Amino acid sequence: MTLHRSTLPPEILERLRTGTAIPAHPLALDQDRRFDRRRQRALTRYYVDAGAGGLAVGVHTTQFAIRDVGLYEPVLAAAMADARAWTDRPLVMVAGLAGDTGQAVAEARTAVGLDYHAGLLSLAALKGHDTDALIAHCERVAAEIPLIGFYLQPAVGGMALTADFWARFAAIDNVVAIKAAPFNRYATLDIMRGVVAARAEDRVTLYTGNDDHIVLDLLTPFTVMRDGAPVTVRFRGGLLGHWSVWTRSAARMLERLQGAVAAGAVPADLLALDSRVTDCNAAFFDVANDFHGCIAGCHEVLRRQGLLDGIWCLDPHEGLSPGQAAELDRVCREHADLSDDDFVAANLERWLS
Repeated sequence: MTLHRSTLPPEILERLRTGTAIPAHPLALDQDRRFDRRRQRALTRYYVDAGAGGLAVGVHTTQFAIRDVGLYEPVLAAAMADARAWTDRPLVMVAGLAGDTGQAVAEARTAVGLDYHAGLLSLAALKGHDTDALIAHCERVAAEIPLIGFYLQPAVGGMALTADFWARFAAIDNVVAIKAAPFNRYATLDIMRGVVAARAEDRVTLYTGNDDHIVLDLLTPFTVMRDGAPVTVRFRGGLLGHWSVWTRSAARMLERLQGAVAAGAVPADLLALDSRVTDCNAAFFDVANDFHGCIAGCHEVLRRQGLLDGIWCLDPHEGLSPGQAAELDRVCREHADLSDDDFVAANLERWLS
């Protein structure tokens, strides 16, 4: 069974194209580093009630290592079952796809079998391959499921991808979106140039994954020249590890940003949010230590709220870096108005039931 974008439910395609908040779903583990089903369910319920328009599961924030311990399908199945049981609101369900072509195709088939709508395709396993090989890989996986391209920053395993790659990628018929997460303005512009060159700007929706530049990504018009004329494209939503925490605040912020763009006037207080959100991200993602604690940092915020029981990762060597806890203390204190601690506290018992 394969899935083409033309057969997606209209409300799903509309939500994806309009732009929505899609948190990258973490993995809940117990102290023995086993799958904590109850806490995983609580996280899904939290994201749904916080106003997320979709969930990304089996992605970097979920830990790529779930594939090595037989958790890929169970984790995807859990998120789908828990979301459906908790709400009848349509959610864009995105499955992370990784590995060589055989693995990525198998994961795409698993995702389609679980009723996921799109696959976020990591190319990290193909590092060193040329553009022709990368595109052939993408085309093969796109034959199984609508694709969301993924420019993963090199600091956490990604590779440099050229504007020519993105033009060829965007030309693939079953591509529906691209998540830009190179944490690099030049590389982000390469995506824009590629999409415009492919004349795919009306089909391929742009999502920011630049956790270091969220607010301005969502407010900025990007103008690219094509055939001597300017073409303007925009990020419509976010698919972010950062939005796995303080998600209610993030969803509400996205609504404000989209409203300002639609009105054609961006208040100064919204512009000022960019540096504050980025400051939070520096602590969450452990920028001071080259992102070593990026997953554990998000876990720690969720642990402090009571959603997670601990910050355990599949890799026992992953955890908070020296000084990261103090940075988390600081941003939680200085940017408390950006948190959703009260919302979580009011609903935690219900989500854990």
